Amino acid sequence: MILGAISGLTIVNIVLLILIVAYFGWSLYNYIRRRQVSQMLDEEDFQAGMRKAQLIDLREKKEFDAGHILGARNIPFSALKMRMNELRSDMPIYLYDQTHSFSTRAVVMLAKKGYKDLFILKPGYAKWEGKTKKAKY
Repeated sequence: MILGAISGLTIVNIVLLILIVAYFGWSLYNYIRRRQVSQMLDEEDFQAGMRKAQLIDLREKKEFDAGHILGARNIPFSALKMRMNELRSDMPIYLYDQTHSFSTRAVVMLAKKGYKDLFILKPGYAKWEGKTKKAKY
């Protein structure tokens, strides 16, 4: 009976260990892939280059309307595949979302479609201190 409880605990520990290793493996894969296809910019560098680029907010419309970086266009990550044709491939693309989790997935998707010069706002919109705009309604 005690042997069954110990082996049950061992199995649970092994499963948890596998899940933890898988999570960190997936995180490392995303980090490496993001670094291959894009560049992370701090707020100062992001502001310096965004006027010569396509500035895309990947958050949903409701979040965008509540406040966004001045000059940004809203293409929610959930609609990016369908609206990718709105982006020019000959211009740099500056992407941001709340914390850069969607941005990471977006640059990988865009790179697969041949887009280059992809940049991500490193701190995300949550820590943006530059000019913003809110919807009037």
